[in-house]
Formats: sequence, structure tokens, C-alpha cells
Amino acid sequence: MERSSPNGLGVCTKLSFAVGHFLNDLCASVWFTYLLVYYHNVRRFGNSAAGLLLMLGQVADGICTPIVGFETDRRSCFPVYGARKTWHLAGTLAVVLTFPFIFNPCLGCSDTTPEFAKILLYAPLIVIFQCGWASVQISHLSLIPQLACSDGDKVELTAYRYAFTVMANIMVYGVAWLLFHFQPTSTGDLSGNLGPQDIPIFRNLVLIIVAIGAAFSVIFHVGTKEEPRKAGQREAQLEVETAVESTPLLPANPCPTRVHMIWKDWFKEPAFYQIAVLYMCTRLIVNLSQTYIPMYLTETLGLHKNYIATIPLVMYMSGFFSSFVMKPLNALIGRYMTYFVGLIMVMAFSDWVWLGVPGNWVYAAALLLGAGTSTILVTSLAMTADLIGNHTECGAFVYGAMSFTDKVSNGLAVMLIQNLHPCKNVACCPLCAPFYKIVMIAVPGGVAILSLVMLGLLTIWPIRIRKGM
Repeated sequence: MERSSPNGLGVCTKLSFAVGHFLNDLCASVWFTYLLVYYHNVRRFGNSAAGLLLMLGQVADGICTPIVGFETDRRSCFPVYGARKTWHLAGTLAVVLTFPFIFNPCLGCSDTTPEFAKILLYAPLIVIFQCGWASVQISHLSLIPQLACSDGDKVELTAYRYAFTVMANIMVYGVAWLLFHFQPTSTGDLSGNLGPQDIPIFRNLVLIIVAIGAAFSVIFHVGTKEEPRKAGQREAQLEVETAVESTPLLPANPCPTRVHMIWKDWFKEPAFYQIAVLYMCTRLIVNLSQTYIPMYLTETLGLHKNYIATIPLVMYMSGFFSSFVMKPLNALIGRYMTYFVGLIMVMAFSDWVWLGVPGNWVYAAALLLGAGTSTILVTSLAMTADLIGNHTECGAFVYGAMSFTDKVSNGLAVMLIQNLHPCKNVACCPLCAPFYKIVMIAVPGGVAILSLVMLGLLTIWPIRIRKGM
């Protein structure tokens, strides 16, 4: 492992590592913001069919995440290259080779091709893409403790990684705005409504972001060096993981005695379920708001399709800037009150939608929702870290379990909403406008109330791991 100085990692090492998740961030932004609107409004799929494709991807991601995490720690097909970089490379290839086809008309399809046949053609592409996405995510995160030997380096690597996440979202929404803004009049809809004429827009958007993301992935693989696993290292790890009933060995360096936990132990901890439900609710608010805001803008408010690029950008920038006050706010009023403040902003947005958002005030509502969702997301991640505490030997499992509840619940929620859609056989009908308004009220506001209940339970029964005490 190369360092520029004995005090920490070099800048080049940090940057080359940070860009390793850039492709994933680009694809995730397109997936959550535009997949549903693309298949429903542009490709004219039925509501249930569009929801089924999104749910399929979320479930595949949720199942693959813990499996990839487990296998990444077990073995590598190319030990010299590194287990984590091997999985990262395999996942990157899967993403690059499948994601462009998800936002393109299926090969061999025509206007007379039945909808179920199109679904069968898209389904394997979506599953492969999501499994590849999970491989990149888990392998990239698991490199942080291996590359960084100090807490300072870990914080810096995470900060660099988040900076490129911000850049990825800005790039997606910026490119989308440019493509819509400079769409040829001959191919565009002068009314500003989304439709089949916009297929080239989404195709070009995906091709651009995949090409850029692939280039950054090459930089990651060239510039990041994974330290080869030493002989016997895995065997020693397995010995620790399976020694449930045995007496633990004394550490080489004197330190306070701590009981090691394995993945099964977490299911006996009530705090594990408390945080899992809170994290699931948080992700439901964040992801479903991002998924349905384009339909709310175009169908309920009747805004020009350019707004499906500008409003998500405003939301993300609001969340980004509000993240800077998270640390001092947590220090001032604590985790629970910070989360409560975020919930208040989310519920205020729902009330605003219920009362009606007039004209350009939609930007103010977007600022409110962006700040609120960012606050609860950052704080819920901090609570998850509090749950893990010094039991880092099982940290990957805890994050994987949280991710599983997040992905599956989001997929099921989208499928439920799509099946409740009043317009069954057409892209939109007069009932569209009130339906998407109800969704933007009920999802953020309703789930925020459930989160508030869970937050109240945490104040009564604080986060505490009984075995590790």
C-alpha cells in the first residue's frame, strides 16, 4: 500500500479510490429518478408493468448485497489482483454492459410486441445490472478499512467518496436539462409533455453517463492498490467468527476485554430491529420522493418536462448544503432531535403539497424536501454506526441487512402504488393529477409519522447491544 507520507494516504490514492463508485452513483441517480417515468410515460408501459420492473431490480439488489459481502470476504479468483477489486471489476462490467439497454427499446421489439414479452426481455438485464451494482458498492465500501489505517484516513476517504456522489447527481441532472433544453423542435413535444418522442433523450443520457462512469472506473483500477491477503488471514478470521462457545484468545496488545459477535448474534438484539425499521422508513421517504417527484411535476402541476431535471437538482443541492450543518447540529441537540428536525421538514413539505404549491414556489418546496430527506438520511446512517459501535467484525453484515430492508421495502412500495394507479390502460387520465398529489402527501408524510413513532421508541429504549456490554 503506497503512501505519500507516514502520516496518511496520498491525495492521488484518495482520489483514485473515491472515483471507484462514480459509475454506480450516476446509474443510481438515473434509476431512482427516471426509470418509472421512462417506462410509464415514455415507453407507455402499464403502471403495474413499470412498477414490476423497478421492484424486480430492488429485490435483486437487496438479495445480492449480503451475498456479495459474504463472498468478497471469502475468496478471490485472482488473489494477486485482490478480492475486492476483482468483484468491483466484475460488477463494473455487468453495469456497463446492461444499463444502456435498460433505457433503450428492447432488441427485436415492435409496436405489436406484447407487453409481457418486453418485460421478459428487460427482466434479466435489470437483474444483472442490479447484481453488478451491488458488487461494486460492497467491494468499494469494504476497501475503506483496508486502505486506511487511521480514523482520519477513513473519514477522508468517505468524504472524498461523498464529494463524487454529489458530482454524479449534479452531472446527471445537468446533462438531462441540457438534453431536454436543446431537444430538436422536430422531435420534441411543443406542449412539454413526456412521450415516445423523448426516447432518444434518455438513450443519450444513459450512454453519456455510462461512458463517463466507465472512464472513472478505469482510473480507480489503475490507481488503487489492494493489499494481497496474507496466507492464513482468512482461516484466522473464520476461527474467530465460529468461536461462539469457546474462550476467546488474549489479544497481542493489552486492551479492554470485548465479546466478539457473529452475524447470528444480531438477531437477538432488539436495537437491531429498531434501527432496521427506522432506516427502512428513512429510505422509503428518500427514494419514493425521488421516484415520484417527476410524475407529480408533470402530471399534477402540469409543468414543462424540463422541470424533471431542475427540481431534482434543487432538491439534491439543498440536501448537500444542509449536510454541512449535520455535525454541529448533532453535537448541539443530539441525534434524536436532529432526526426529529428532519422529519418536521418532510412533514411540512407534505402539508405544502396538500394545501397546493403555487407556481414557482415549487422550488421552495423542493428546498424543504431536499433538506429534510438529507437530514434524516445522514442521521439514520449515524445511528446505524452507533448500533455497530466497536463490533466492527460484523459491521458489513449490519449494513447489508439494513440495505436489504431498504431495497425490498422500496420495491414492494412502488409495486403497491403502481397497482393502485387509477389509469390502468393509458399513460395518464384525468385521475392522474390527484393520484400523484396523494402519493406525494401520503408517502413522505405517512412514513414520517411511522418514523416518528420509532424515534419515540428509541427515546424510551435507547440503542444498546446487550452481548457487547
